[in-house]
Amino acid sequence: MTQVFDETGRAWPSTVLRVEPIKVTQVKTLEKDGYQSTQVATGVQKEERVGKAIKGHLGGAFKFVREFEATEGFEKGATFDVSVFAPGDTIEVSAISKGKGFQGVVKRHGFAGGRRSHGQKHSEREPGSIGGGGRAGGRVAKGMRMAGRMGGDIITVKNLKVLQVNAAENLLLVSGAVPGRKGTLVEVRGISNY
Repeated sequence: MTQVFDETGRAWPSTVLRVEPIKVTQVKTLEKDGYQSTQVATGVQKEERVGKAIKGHLGGAFKFVREFEATEGFEKGATFDVSVFAPGDTIEVSAISKGKGFQGVVKRHGFAGGRRSHGQKHSEREPGSIGGGGRAGGRVAKGMRMAGRMGGDIITVKNLKVLQVNAAENLLLVSGAVPGRKGTLVEVRGISNY
């Protein structure tokens, strides 16, 4: 992340995304495949890590392959790069968030924890009661917020603004934060596509 100043002098917190060219590898139709979608591939992969059948289908050795529902205006072999975006576009971004391991209820769900007074010695970050009573019937109810693994989920951030497009270096500057660590594969979608 960084910050970028616009022409009025306002500072925008922004994330720099490197956009690799995307190749359309297949356009699936209702008649042939039973559903409509477009398959795209990106990322450089070593030739020996990709089988002959996959290489033949994709037309090269790619690291990532994804499908999405839109089919209009796409044809096999077409390529797209960062130039499809323009400053001022509204986009949404999806990525896998950073994994944080096993976390307690205070960090994972924002619980307040116990009081620090009146003889409570070790209950500062404990969850408190998790059930009993009549409603749950002597068991822990489904969906109870408890400690557990945190992060590693697909997160979508909507209504981000494209601040700058650098076609020479394949960079896209987006307002705000984007989920994931450095190097995470990020899916950028224009809002106008829906």
